[in-house]
Amino acid sequence: MKKRFIIATMSGLLSACVSQYPNDFYTRPAPVPLGNSGGNMAVQKTSSSTRSAADSVDNYKVEIASKIAQMNANFVYAGNPQAMLRSVVVVHYVLAADGRLVKAEIVRSNQDKYAETTALASLQNSAPFPAPNPRLLRGGRFDVSETWLFNDDGRFQLRSIALPQASE
Repeated sequence: MKKRFIIATMSGLLSACVSQYPNDFYTRPAPVPLGNSGGNMAVQKTSSSTRSAADSVDNYKVEIASKIAQMNANFVYAGNPQAMLRSVVVVHYVLAADGRLVKAEIVRSNQDKYAETTALASLQNSAPFPAPNPRLLRGGRFDVSETWLFNDDGRFQLRSIALPQASE
């Protein structure tokens, strides 16, 4: 009798572990990276012919985030992000003085490979960016991090331009 109770309890606990995510969550294709994948990308796309008017790091990050959102509109969540996010991915990236993406790497993640691939690919596929203001460069490069906030459905917002999270 005790053995049956343990088996029934374990079965109930295991059935409670069923995914809370919609079925298309796992089948939604991530943007395809143009280079290698695996958490670190070295990129060699041509430079942008425009120069950013942003006079601060935060303003330039907003400009970059807006371009990423525009170029990856099918993967961007339009409303307020949900209260409990599926994933938070922080990407450190480096731009050359002409706006080319030189380096991108994951620096924080919950090991959600879909979210990591989507974050890196959305950044890479949006490059090149407008050349940063020369005052924002350090050693001839613009070096910064951005945070991708993922909802359960796999769509994201970038923290620099994200709406406030929904309350529970």
